[in-house]
Formats: sequence, C-alpha cells, structure tokens
Amino acid sequence: MTSVDEARTGTKEATAITAAANAAVLGALPFDDTTDFDDVRRGLIEAAAPAPVTRSDGVPMPAWNMGAYAFEDADEAPPTVNPSLWRQARLNRVAGLFEVTERIYQLRGMDISNMTIVEGDTGIIVIDPMISTETAKTGLDLYRKHRGDKPVVAVIYTHSHVDHYGGVRAIISDEDVTSGRVKIYAPEGFLYHAVSENVFAGTAMSRRSHFQYGVFLPRDERGQVDLGLGKAVSNGTITLIPPTDLITENGSRTIDGVRMEFQLTPGTEAPSEMNFYFPQMRALCAAENACHTLHNILTLRGAEVRDTRQWSRYLDEAIEMFADRSDVVFASHHWPTWGSERVAEFLADQRDMYQYLHDQTLRLINHGLTPMEIAETLTKLPPDLEKRWYLRGYYGSISHGVRAIYQRYLGFYDGNPAHLNPHQPVEAAKRYVKVIGGPDKVLAAGREAFDSGDYRWAAELVNHLVFADPGNSEAVALQADALEQLGYQCENGTWRSLYLMGAHELRNGVFHGVALTTTSPDMIRSMSPDLYFDYLGIRLNGDKAAHVPETRMAWTFTDLDETYVVTLRNATLTYRVGKPDAPADVSLTLTKAALDAISLSQSTFDKAIADGAITVEGDKQRLVQLLSMLDDFDVMFNVVTP
Repeated sequence: MTSVDEARTGTKEATAITAAANAAVLGALPFDDTTDFDDVRRGLIEAAAPAPVTRSDGVPMPAWNMGAYAFEDADEAPPTVNPSLWRQARLNRVAGLFEVTERIYQLRGMDISNMTIVEGDTGIIVIDPMISTETAKTGLDLYRKHRGDKPVVAVIYTHSHVDHYGGVRAIISDEDVTSGRVKIYAPEGFLYHAVSENVFAGTAMSRRSHFQYGVFLPRDERGQVDLGLGKAVSNGTITLIPPTDLITENGSRTIDGVRMEFQLTPGTEAPSEMNFYFPQMRALCAAENACHTLHNILTLRGAEVRDTRQWSRYLDEAIEMFADRSDVVFASHHWPTWGSERVAEFLADQRDMYQYLHDQTLRLINHGLTPMEIAETLTKLPPDLEKRWYLRGYYGSISHGVRAIYQRYLGFYDGNPAHLNPHQPVEAAKRYVKVIGGPDKVLAAGREAFDSGDYRWAAELVNHLVFADPGNSEAVALQADALEQLGYQCENGTWRSLYLMGAHELRNGVFHGVALTTTSPDMIRSMSPDLYFDYLGIRLNGDKAAHVPETRMAWTFTDLDETYVVTLRNATLTYRVGKPDAPADVSLTLTKAALDAISLSQSTFDKAIADGAITVEGDKQRLVQLLSMLDDFDVMFNVVTP
C-alpha cells in the first residue's frame, strides 16, 4: 500500500466555492445537539491505545491505525471536509472498551465494526469478532485486562458480512469448536452468503472496495477521514470458522445461563441476518439493521440490492417484540441508545425512513421518472426525520439508495430506447469529443464548468476526453481536480472516498502491491463443492470453450461421500450431485482437502495427481483442456481510465 507521503501527491486545497458550500452546512443541521457526544463516551472503561496494530504476516503496514486520525482533534471542520461528516468522524474516533449495561461490553473504534462481549455464568459470548484477527485480539486483550481471563463459550455472527466474522480465529480455535467447548451461532444461510458474496464477484468487489473505503488515501483533511459506518476497514488477517448452530426460526436459546430471543431478518442489511434480545439485561442487539446512519440499500462496492420494504417491516416487528422491554439498543457499529422511549423512537425512525424511501421511489417510478430523475427529485426525508443525526447519509445515501430501489423493481434499463444499447465508454467518448469539436474545446468547457463550481458537469464532461485519450495529461489533471472538489463537499464518507480515490489514481496511476481483498484461505476452505463448481463456471472463458465437444466429468469426494457430475456443453459448465447416468469421459477421485490445496495455490492438479492425492481414470486430456480454458482475475483493473 502507498505511504501517506506518496498518496498526497498532487492533492489540492478546497476552492472558495467548496469552502462556502461546506460552511453553509453549519446552518442547515442541529449542531447544537450534543447528545451523541455524551452517548458515545458513556460507559468508557479504557480508551484504546492510538499505536498502530501490526499485521501478523510481517507486511510493513498496520492492520489498524487509529492514531492516524489525530488531525480530527479540532472541533471545527477544515474547508476540505463537510462539517456533518467531520462530526461523524469525530464520534467514530472515540475508541476503547465500554460497558453497555450489566454483563454486556463493547470494543468500539478498534475496527470498522464493534465486537460485543456478553458475560455468561462460566465464560463469555463473543458477538461479531471484527474483520481481522489482529484487531480482534487487541480488543479481546483490552477486555480481559479489565474483566478477567474468562474462556469463550460461544461466538455469534449477526450476519454474513466479513466485518462480523473475519477475526474469529483470534477468539477461538478449530479445536475449541470440534471439542464442543465453543458453539458458533449464525442465522440460516450464513455460510452460503458469506462465501459466495466474496467469491463469485469477489475480484470486482474487492477492487471497488478500494474506492469505497479509500484504502490508498492518506488519513488527513484532504484524504480519508471516515467511512460513516466507522473510521476505516482493518487490513489484517481474515478468517472464518463455519457456524455449528444455525438459527432457523424466531425463538429462544439459553447460552451459558444467558437467555436470548432471536429474530431472523433475512434480506435486510444482509441476505442472512438476525437481531436478538437479552431479557435479563433488557438489552436489544439490532445487528446492522439500525445504526447511526442511513445505511446502504445497495453498497457501492457491489452486492445484492436490499429489500427496504422487508427491512422496514422487520424493524417494526422488532419494535413490537422488544422495544417496550428494552432499556438499551446496541448494534454492530456505532454507539448504543439508552432509555426505553429513546429506543422505541430510534427504531421507529429507522423503520419510517426505509419505508418512506421505498414508497416514494415506487410512487415516482409509477409517474414515469427514471433513476437519475428520482435521485434529483427525492433528495430529503420528511422534516422530522431530516434532522435526525442517526438518519443522515454518512454510509448509504438517498441518492444511490433510491436508484437501488429502482434497480430492484425495474432493473438497469430506464425505459428510454436511446439508452437501451449505448456505445461502450471508450467509443462513446471518442464520438462526444469529436462532436464537441475536439480535445481543446472539451478542455475549455471543462475548465469553465470547474471555475463556475459545477464540478459534477466538469467531471462528466472531461471523463469523455480521458476515455477518448487517456494520455491527455491536461484532461486527466482537470478530471482529478473536479473529482477532488466533489469529494471535499460530500457528507457521505464512502462518496468522499470514491471521489478522492478517483482523483488519486488519475494523478498517481493504479497501485500494484498489497491490495485489500476479502478472499482468504478460510473462505476457500469453506466453499462447498457446489460453490467451487459454480465459480469454475464463472472462470470458464466462453470463447475458448465455444467449439469444445461435450465433456462429462465425475468428481468423487471420498471424505464427503459425494460424487459431482460436471458437464461442459455449449461453453457452459453445469453439475449434478449423484452418480453419472452415463459413462464419464474422465473420473477424478479426491478429497475436499486436496481440492482446497489446489485452490490455495499450495498444490496443482499435476502435482496432486503425481502425489496420489487425486486419481484420474479415463481421458485425462479432457481435464487438462478444461483447466486451460479458465480465466485468472487481476484485482487491480482500471476504473477511472480505460
């Protein structure tokens, strides 16, 4: 990863127009309401040390470095940061061990997500062990410094996103699980969604995450200041131990003397998610369904579109089930909300927000508005919701949220036939530049837009010239300047990162080195054969396979006692579980561990066959041919240039 000094190359100050736009925010929102600043420090036992958390693999970059945000000590936002985002950034910087209520503790500000610890009768229950083993260990050490070295008796994954399970091997081991000392609870569908989301489109999602999280940006007033949901994503060792106990329906469990009431909420913030309530402590865990921000309806790194209608209904169900019995609600991000009335209001406001965005988007859809027209029309929440700090668009936004709702119901096409089959970006760009009158006229118009403060138009216009001629240094520089000013004005932490990452790569090029990726050895080992063959089909190059004759392959996994019949036909891979109904062209006998070793680049098919880890019968050349037609993916593909 680039250093701060390298990442600062070419950054500029806020223009007078940007500074004025940011200053105007101070009069538009209730900055005199300091309730969050009281709540975020409530129950603090010890602040987290600001020293960097080193990576366990020796890579000379920290897994986590809250000390890099010391520049946020100032109460007043600099001209390069939207004051509302600056406020959220300062709240998210409060880090350490906190008591939520009796027997419930949180480690906050030590990764983008919180780790919650519930004290049982004989040990502790760990909820959501962060992204990385390095940050999870640091958090657990801080807890044990004050609360004693109690054994972990259970782990709970609230949902299927990596920031809620990745640090698990710092908390427990495989032996803890196989011996039965520790159970891992998760909502139904957890493992499939946790693995498939990070594998099927994992390369593209990882690359887009670089932009969403601003991973190559400096941590300063002209770089990454906050993600809205938390400071940043940790960059350490990601692990996964599969759950042992799935929650398949609403109901109660008692874990080490602690009674818990589970509420499944599939299709909300994650496809597999759940809330749960602690009646003994009158405390509700809202997972990531109710945080101190408008959440993503479609995350900008890419994922399945979330169902705001269901999200709202599950929040209403949570109110009905738990609100009048709750003295506190806490979540997997941010700080808790205390007091029964405040809990009910917090949940009801979140419910109303998602339902409002759903219904009003559908209303405008049925008036014939297109996605961008809806985003320009539906820009605010109702007055009573608009000034709720916990509903501001720090991570999700109304703008990309309503477009996601459109996508969920109507897809990518806005109904205008002129938009049905447009030219791809480079070809369209060449035509735009030509019709405008050439590069000089595009540049002149772009500079005029920039000087007038119309940075959106400057970026849209000059992007055509960059794609038509990426070697035009003046166009690249102007595009970077426009994106930078757009970033400085953003209230949304991820939008800021996206704009500033675009500017950074235009000025400095695509960085090739240690990159953020959520695919890990544990993720590979957790892939079922079904997921493996699904991914094999994704990697199959259709052009190379177009004229290959039909091939039938039988893969028998001796440790799973299962046979998969994989068919290559019409440049497509399909598979069935069970014995082949006709002789296979080639048959492989192997273990899942042998396949994992190949997937992890610890072995190859040739080596595994030579070593006897895989035996092959029939036409081995059919297997060789299949493997030769698989694409490899490079995570650092171009984004802001062709």
